[in-house]
Amino acid sequence: MRSTLLFPRINRHTRVLSTHLGAAQVSADPVVRCVPPASSLVEFGAYIDGKKVAANGIPEAVRMVREHNEANEMPGAYVWVGLHEPAAPEVEWLAEVFGLHPLAVEDAIKAHQRPKVERYGDSLFVVLKTVAFLDGEVPTASGEIIGTGEIMVFVGPDFVVTVRHGRYCPLGDVREKLESKAKLISRGPAGVLHAIADHVVDKYLQVADLMQAELEEVEAAVFAEVSSRDINRIYQLKREMLELKRAVGPLQTPFNALPQRRSIPSEMREYFRDVGDHLSRVCEQVQASNELSDSILQAALARSNALANEDMRKISSWVAIISVPTMIAGIYGMNFEHMPEVKAVYGYPLVLGVMVVACTLLHRAFRRNGWL
Repeated sequence: MRSTLLFPRINRHTRVLSTHLGAAQVSADPVVRCVPPASSLVEFGAYIDGKKVAANGIPEAVRMVREHNEANEMPGAYVWVGLHEPAAPEVEWLAEVFGLHPLAVEDAIKAHQRPKVERYGDSLFVVLKTVAFLDGEVPTASGEIIGTGEIMVFVGPDFVVTVRHGRYCPLGDVREKLESKAKLISRGPAGVLHAIADHVVDKYLQVADLMQAELEEVEAAVFAEVSSRDINRIYQLKREMLELKRAVGPLQTPFNALPQRRSIPSEMREYFRDVGDHLSRVCEQVQASNELSDSILQAALARSNALANEDMRKISSWVAIISVPTMIAGIYGMNFEHMPEVKAVYGYPLVLGVMVVACTLLHRAFRRNGWL
């Protein structure tokens, strides 16, 4: 659906826009359409010559970076803005500042996007699914084992804008790591994208390893001598493996092609290929774990059916054993005058002996056949 907020050409109202990325014009419309990020702003910074430069606001940071790049033959300064679950007007304000594409802005606002890498002019829009292993935390209402979120990354020649949805995989550690080493922070927007992608893929590896261990534990329980037969747990693991597969699978092809894009500097392509290799490993591990979960689920169902059949055999065996004395007692309980052994002196112990012998023979036969 087209939004008047995302497509300003069809919006008849006058909006409050910034002049020279600073002073605001007076608007006739009392509704402010675009506002600078406030509550959703995690952190921002201008990075010039491998150092973070203090700025009073995002507009000033952008001005400082662009003035530096215009004055130098080798521009390398950029602005990094981090947001967490922003409102639509806040993202649209950044779209006005950095010239972001409306379709990418719409995806960043709505979230719940498929992992992808798209190019809009001279900028890239990357969507990464974030995952976290929740086992050991407070259980959710749905019993989830893997928590998911999203990170949208706008990468341009002199800016990086990250929009994060969900509480998993924060980027504070990534920013601190880059800022602590001038060599890393001076790699530019492509270096920031690599650091974020590498951080997310490392989380994939951790979650995949934990899920693998969880599956192996469940597999051992299924084939244990005393099986718990917890089909619900196995089915939940199967669902979570599918969720993990949906997070990492769609990202493999575009990430393998990312080092070939012209917007990625040649010196950074090896780093992106390394991330692609790690992502391929994750995809293979997730695929193997997904197949293992299928096998475990089928084995658990077969095991459950086998145990149920074994229980039925035991019950049937004991019913057959008990039916022998019941039958004899029923026959001799009939009140007929002419019945064999009714008036015999040893008739009663003889009948009891027949019952014992018959039940013993049946018990031995069932034990020999594995029914008891």
